[in-house]
Amino acid sequence: MNATALLHQQGQSLWLDNITRGMLDSGQIQRYIDAYSVTGLTSNPSIFDNAITTGDYDASIHTLRARGLSDEETFFELAIEDLQRAADLFAKTHECTDGVDGWVSLEVSPLLAHDTTKTIEAAKAIHARADRPNLFVKIPGTPEGLPAIEECIASGTPVNVTLLFDADQYRACVDAYLRGIERRVENGLDPAVGSVASLFISRWDSAVAKSVPDEMRNRLGLVIGHEVYRAYVEVIESDRFRRLANSGARMQRLLWASTKTKDPLASDILYVRGLVAPFTINTMPDTTLEAFFDHGEVGEPLPRDGGAYLAQLKQFADAGVDVQALALQLQQEGARSFVDSWNSLLAKIDSQKKSLH
Repeated sequence: MNATALLHQQGQSLWLDNITRGMLDSGQIQRYIDAYSVTGLTSNPSIFDNAITTGDYDASIHTLRARGLSDEETFFELAIEDLQRAADLFAKTHECTDGVDGWVSLEVSPLLAHDTTKTIEAAKAIHARADRPNLFVKIPGTPEGLPAIEECIASGTPVNVTLLFDADQYRACVDAYLRGIERRVENGLDPAVGSVASLFISRWDSAVAKSVPDEMRNRLGLVIGHEVYRAYVEVIESDRFRRLANSGARMQRLLWASTKTKDPLASDILYVRGLVAPFTINTMPDTTLEAFFDHGEVGEPLPRDGGAYLAQLKQFADAGVDVQALALQLQQEGARSFVDSWNSLLAKIDSQKKSLH
């Protein structure tokens, strides 16, 4: 049995963190489903920013330009078409798992990260426009995003909460999710609304690479993962969630994001081997997926109580790392990075329009 199948057998879902029209047209994504045990897919502005100049979108951009659509409207037309096709590929998985797995994700405009009202409006509009039951709308777990998450869940809009970096941010996210579910229970609505909480991993190690001793490099991301997994287990076992589960609610799943190893001297499967846990998701770019399929090793499941890894938090504190402050910094930097990618993406669409004209 190959490593990806073995990981799936352990109860963890493998999702692809990439999508291009070329991957859809060539059957590459279907191949990942069939041979690599991939059961879902995520996207972000950076992915489309890299894909838009491949030429795969030129015909559609030409058609949309003739309709007078703005650059942003053009993007969402292109992205929704791709995500609809991907959602259809995962529809069988979504049906067989009764909505637990088989999801794809599309992000609201990063320009709305600090505007609660417009985020809510955009998220509902994207989900309705996509017209697929297995499409998540990605909303950042920023302070302004939290009430939007609650409102979207309360209205029945599935949400992938993105840009989470530590246990405090995760707890705030899951609290918003549970508040939305509680509102549905109170109103006699179906409480089984899909959602995932996406914790970014590799950016931790990139952030401290030059400020910690060599023996501590490439460890902080896994330490944070263990801490958040403990918080995840605590929520699952809480009376609050059990009361909701008794009414038919489901747990918001924990998703490991940003799991491509950034350090060329470290293992290329570091964050896959080190974050094995049932009922979680690891979303990874195709390069990491291919590496794990080729030479992956399935590590021991994460301890439910955080294990010895949590003691290492003190070691990082002693080395001068303020984890709470860094988590906020990383979230803010991540939001700015998505805005930069978004602006670059729209500029490329505009350029493509002009060149095609």
